[in-house]
Amino acid sequence: MLTKIDLCSMALLKIGESPIQSLTDDSAPAKLARTLFDTVMDSLISAHPWRFATQVLDLTKNTDGDFLIPTNVLRVLKTSGRINGNRVVCDGDTTTITAVVKTSPESYPGYFVSLAATRLAMEFCIPLMGDQTVFRMLAALYETELQTAKFIDSTTATSDGISDFSLINARF
Repeated sequence: MLTKIDLCSMALLKIGESPIQSLTDDSAPAKLARTLFDTVMDSLISAHPWRFATQVLDLTKNTDGDFLIPTNVLRVLKTSGRINGNRVVCDGDTTTITAVVKTSPESYPGYFVSLAATRLAMEFCIPLMGDQTVFRMLAALYETELQTAKFIDSTTATSDGISDFSLINARF
């Protein structure tokens, strides 16, 4: 089971640092990991509609007459209403949204783990090493891993297809 410490340690190893044992250590790498991990992972997850982080959520109307978007939602991909801040405004007593949600490292698929570690290594590189050359190499590796991860994610499951489309039915 992958943990925050495992991912941060993988990132630190990519830049030649020693792995950390705890996020509560007083070392510079542990402080940096503790400070940046959640923000960097939320940013990476919300940047693409990853299948492992996408959920369909049913919302019910609150006392204000609109729908409150849950706090674990990083990005709303689809809704039948209009988004206003952290609320969805639409008619009816219920609505459904498709959203990218916060996901813990235990749920990351293998193709995403290396990408996440490389992204963290990029964030750790300048504060810990101050080396622009290593940063540029990590950035190039990140772009390659990002394209690979997106490809794997997009081809992991098949689409539902077109179920009832008159032009296709007329053809057969």
